[in-house]
Amino acid sequence: MKKYKVGYTQGTFDLFHIGHLNLLNNAKKLCDYLIVGVNTDRLVKEYKCKDTIIKQKDRIEIVANIKAVDEVILTDTLDKLVVLDKIKFDVIFIGDDWKNNERWINTKNELAEKKIDVVFLPYTKRVSTTKITKICNK
Repeated sequence: MKKYKVGYTQGTFDLFHIGHLNLLNNAKKLCDYLIVGVNTDRLVKEYKCKDTIIKQKDRIEIVANIKAVDEVILTDTLDKLVVLDKIKFDVIFIGDDWKNNERWINTKNELAEKKIDVVFLPYTKRVSTTKITKICNK
């Protein structure tokens, strides 16, 4: 598989778990420098309609201390073209559970016009923050 210079991925990374770690480690294998966008608490509230359990300051600290991560930014948008205007990257990584999502199909097409690749990485099916919170709320 192609090796990129600068990669980007973005997420909430609430209740950091092995699925998050797998995504970051797999992304880093494919790029020299990995930038990770951590969604603001406000953004998460807007698009997920729920509060984060771990607040953004702590989520940034957690992600910044992952060996595979070279840089962390706080982001308040899901629009990857807006992010691209702020930071430059050659590729964006996302879990393959989003592969047929309309927003990601559009994002892939928009980024292709800018010569930016979208790489769908294997999603870790056995765990998610949603599954963890459902178990904890029983």
